[in-house]
Amino acid sequence: MVKLGVSLPQFQHFVPGKDVVAAARAMEEIGFDSLWVFERVLVPEDQSGPHGLYGVPGLPWPERYRGVADALVTLSTAAAVTSRIELGTGVLVVPLHLPMRLARELATLDAASGGRLIAGLGSGWSPDEFAAVGAVPLSERGRALDDFLDIAAEVWGPNPVSFKTRRFEVSVADIGPKPARKIPILLGAGTERALRRVARRADGWVASGVTPAQVKESLAGLRAMAEEFGRDPAEISCTVQIGTLDLTESTASPRPPYAGNVAQLAEDVVALAEAGADHVYITLPAAVEGIGELIDKASELHERVRARL
Repeated sequence: MVKLGVSLPQFQHFVPGKDVVAAARAMEEIGFDSLWVFERVLVPEDQSGPHGLYGVPGLPWPERYRGVADALVTLSTAAAVTSRIELGTGVLVVPLHLPMRLARELATLDAASGGRLIAGLGSGWSPDEFAAVGAVPLSERGRALDDFLDIAAEVWGPNPVSFKTRRFEVSVADIGPKPARKIPILLGAGTERALRRVARRADGWVASGVTPAQVKESLAGLRAMAEEFGRDPAEISCTVQIGTLDLTESTASPRPPYAGNVAQLAEDVVALAEAGADHVYITLPAAVEGIGELIDKASELHERVRARL
């Protein structure tokens, strides 16, 4: 059965802390399998050229991205008031962090939550975010992600720990706490090179903005790549984010991907599951105006999906 998740309320029209606590408790009680956060650190006023959304010239950033609450603080708040539900990052932009510090933060969160963390990671795309807080230049983001994966494997493994990259080194040291379980690592990927990194190094692929048909095709290719690397292709999971900013019923024919009301989004979850997705989560907080509406829509979504899957 496909796992079903929902994003936590990180946007500025929610109350940090209070609304996160209410949402986390409610989603666990409703029966969701997971809670998710994402990372945005700023919104540039100049959105021309490479400063556009996803680096697309002139593509405007959503207004909802202004004032997004910190991902790990939000997820830690949710962890403290829940006991069963998994806690996912979709995604953390790894090169915006110092690698050993991030590895320790994730290990601590997993230990504190009793082994519920899912580490969804990406390499980023915003030159403005990299200029503000990036530990490396934007041009080195792929290597920075690989370095983090190497460092995290050592930090999360048994003591004593040692590692050496171009920028960081630990000779021999004890580093803790250790995760409560092997933290599942999901990598965002849209290019062939990034998909090969998933096939070679990750436990799964976290996808956004892809249709069920694209999921089916890419997942088959991804698992074939994993086999080339000597891995069991069945080990590669697929998590899909359904991004929505509006829950108005869509009357278009054909309906655009992931446009529509809760009933239509539930149909999309079913289609993704049939295409091979193991886990689907929906960005409901971006499409509602308050915590009460979020809980109501989430409850309806869960009921509709579980009636089918």
